[in-house]
Amino acid sequence: MKILVLHGPNLNLFGRREPHIYGKTTLAEINARLEKLAGELGVTLDIVQSNIEGELINFLHKNIDEAQGALVNPAGLTQHGVPLHDAIKAMPFPVLEVHMSNIAAREAWRAHSIISPAVKGTIQGLGPQSYLAALRALVEMQQEANP
Repeated sequence: MKILVLHGPNLNLFGRREPHIYGKTTLAEINARLEKLAGELGVTLDIVQSNIEGELINFLHKNIDEAQGALVNPAGLTQHGVPLHDAIKAMPFPVLEVHMSNIAAREAWRAHSIISPAVKGTIQGLGPQSYLAALRALVEMQQEANP
C-alpha cells in the first residue's frame, strides 16, 4: 500500500516557527516518525513538502493511479486552497486532513477549512501525533475496505 504525505506551505519551518503553537519537532523528525510507523504497518510513503500549491496538486495528479491514500496538511492553504480542494476531490482514494494545532481553537479565520469538505476526515490538535494517528486510521480504513 502506497500512502502519500503532503506538507503545505511553511511546514518546512516546523521546530522553528511558532514553537508555542507547533512545538519543537522538526518536519524531518515528523517524517522519520511516519516512516518508522509505515514500516511497522507494512506500507510505503511518498512524502513531499512544498510552499507552492501547484506542486502539491501535481504530486497528487502524478500519483492518482498508484496511491491508495493520502495525508494532507494544507497549512495556509486550508482556508484558501480551492485548487487543492478540487484536486483532492478528484482522487479515487481516501484523503485525511492533518493539522498539528487545533485550528478551531485559534484565530476565527483559521477555523473554517475549505479542504475539509473534500476529505474523508480530519485529525488535528495532537501535535506530531496528529500525523501518526492519521496514518494509522488511513491504513486501517484501507485494510477494512480491501481485506
